[in-house]
Amino acid sequence: MSVRKGVTGVFVVLLALLFLTAARAQYQGSGQGETPKGRWLKAASFPEPEEELYGITVSGKMYVLGGFGLNPFGKPPGLVYEYDPTKDTWTKKKNMPLPVHHQAMATLNGKIYMFGGYLYYPPSGQQGQGWQPVDNAWEYDPATNNWKALAPMPDKRGAGLAEQVDGKFYVIGGATMNPGSKEPAVFPNRPARSVGTNDMYDPATDKWETRSPMPTARNHAFAGTVDGKIYVIGGRIGSPFITVAQNVGVVEEYDPKTDQWGAPRRPMPTPRSGGGWGTHGGRIYVAGGESQTREATPAFRALEAYEPATDTWTILPSMPVPRHGVAGAFIGNQLHLVSGKVTSSGASDTKLETGTHDIFELID
Repeated sequence: MSVRKGVTGVFVVLLALLFLTAARAQYQGSGQGETPKGRWLKAASFPEPEEELYGITVSGKMYVLGGFGLNPFGKPPGLVYEYDPTKDTWTKKKNMPLPVHHQAMATLNGKIYMFGGYLYYPPSGQQGQGWQPVDNAWEYDPATNNWKALAPMPDKRGAGLAEQVDGKFYVIGGATMNPGSKEPAVFPNRPARSVGTNDMYDPATDKWETRSPMPTARNHAFAGTVDGKIYVIGGRIGSPFITVAQNVGVVEEYDPKTDQWGAPRRPMPTPRSGGGWGTHGGRIYVAGGESQTREATPAFRALEAYEPATDTWTILPSMPVPRHGVAGAFIGNQLHLVSGKVTSSGASDTKLETGTHDIFELID
C-alpha cells in the first residue's frame, strides 16, 4: 500500500470516529444540566416471574400489577404485589377484580388508578392468541387493599399509557380493532391498529372528556410528566403484536392546560417498545423493551434518560439483564426494574420469565 493511500485511510477512519462522537454527543446533554450518574444494585426477586408487568410507587412502596399469563399462555393472572424497600420484601395483595394485561396506570392521593387492558381470547377452549380490549377503569387503595369500579372509558383499548396532571388522568394511545370491525379481539394475523386517542378522566366527577389526540398513533410506549407536561416516548406503530409491528423513537409533548401537542422532540437513541420507565428529577428514564425481526427476537438492556428542559438524552449503564414487559418505578432516587422476559415474545412452551429485581441508584 502506498503512503498516500495509507494516509487517506487513516483520515477516513478519523472522520468516521469524529462523526460517531458528534452523533453520540447529541444524546449526552448540552451542558445545561448535570449528567445523571448511578450504579446497579440487586434486590429481592419477584415471587411470581411474569412479563407485561407494570410498576408504580405509592407512599414509599412499589406496587407491581398485571402479568401476561403463562398457563394458559396469555390468560392474565391479575397479580398485585407490594414491595417494601425498608425490609426488601414482597407481599401479595388482592388480585385485580378483572384480570387484564397491558393496562395503563397512574396514581393520585395514595391510590392507584387502572385503565383498559386486554382479556384472554377466546375466554374458554384451546389456547388463543387473541387479546380482547376492555374499557374498564378501577381505583385501588393500597391502604385498605380494596378495589372500586369507576366510570368506564369512552372506548376499549389496551397497551396505552396513563399520566396524572393536576388531579386529572390522561389515558393516551394504545391499540384496538379497526373501526367498524366485527372482530372480537386483536390478533397477530388480522387487521388491528394503534390509536392516538387521548381521554381525560376526572376522579372528582367520575366523568370522561375527549381531548386532542396524539399525533403519532402508537402502543406499548413509555411516558412521563415533567413540569405539568406529558411526554410520550417510543412505542410501536400498527399492531400491538411485536411480531408484525414496528418500533419508533418518536418523542411528543402534550400540554394538558392548552390541550395542544407541541413540536416533535429529539427521538430516543434506541427505538423500542414494551419496557419499564420512571420519572425523577426532571428526567424520564426508559429501560428495556423488545423488538423482532426475521433473524432475531431480542430484549433490550438499554437504559436512557430524557431531559425535556434541554431536549437531550443521556445513555446510561445498561441493565444487567435484558428484559421486556418489565415493571419500572422510582422509590426515592432508585429506579426499580422488576421481573419481565429475557427475550421478545416467544412460544407458549418457552419459559424465559425472570424474577430479577435490579435497581439503578442515582448518585449525586
